[in-house]
Amino acid sequence: MKTLIHKTAIVSPDAAVHESVSVGPGAIIEADVRIGAGSKIGPYAIIRQYTRMGEGNTVDAHAVIGGEPPHAAFDGSETALNIGDNNVFREYVTINRAFMPGAETRIGSNCFVMAYAHVGHDCVVGDNVTITNNVSLAGHVEIGRNAVMAGYAGAHQFTRVGRYCMVASYTKLTKDALPFMMIGGTPPRHFRLNKVGLNRNGIDGDRYSALEAAFRALRSGDRLLEAVPDTEDVRHLREWMAAESKFGSFGFLTVKKAKS
Repeated sequence: MKTLIHKTAIVSPDAAVHESVSVGPGAIIEADVRIGAGSKIGPYAIIRQYTRMGEGNTVDAHAVIGGEPPHAAFDGSETALNIGDNNVFREYVTINRAFMPGAETRIGSNCFVMAYAHVGHDCVVGDNVTITNNVSLAGHVEIGRNAVMAGYAGAHQFTRVGRYCMVASYTKLTKDALPFMMIGGTPPRHFRLNKVGLNRNGIDGDRYSALEAAFRALRSGDRLLEAVPDTEDVRHLREWMAAESKFGSFGFLTVKKAKS
């Protein structure tokens, strides 16, 4: 049987790498790593200790997956990075494992993490998330499923980005970004629903209309959404806003009326 591991790659005998995994030139896979079937590890990529990776993942050249958390108090304890299936991590991506003993950084499935992006320790990234070039997530950031972080955006530690949220390029998140919405500017403000992203994922018709009503209510200051149709999406929005938040969420863009 032809080996899929390049002769210059270094794969620890204590790593559990499925026989269908291809490993490129100069790549390093450390001990106590698990990589599922059909995955591809690119040239000079490094998969660090305690990384658990599902099936069908692609790690491009020079990425470092599962590196130790860059925390001055880290004592080298066994912590984890758990990755789902069918993700793409492009060149020079860095992802840290968790900080506290027994904790984990988590990446879902079907995510696309583009070149030079960074996911810090203890982050939780949902399914179908797109993290574009040069995005940086500090420690303990939560990104909901189907969210998009555009180029050069950054998230402060312990902030949250809700599901289906679109974060504009160069946005600096020091508070939470609400689900289903678009946010950007300096300072960041929610300015409308993420209509394209929502429609692409089947949230249209009455579902979309309910979220429009929720957006208008929130912009007017009604965080209880009592007069808004009680759909699954609106219930999630209420629950998300009621959950514990370290910094609270950003407000809304206000449109000044033209003088008559």
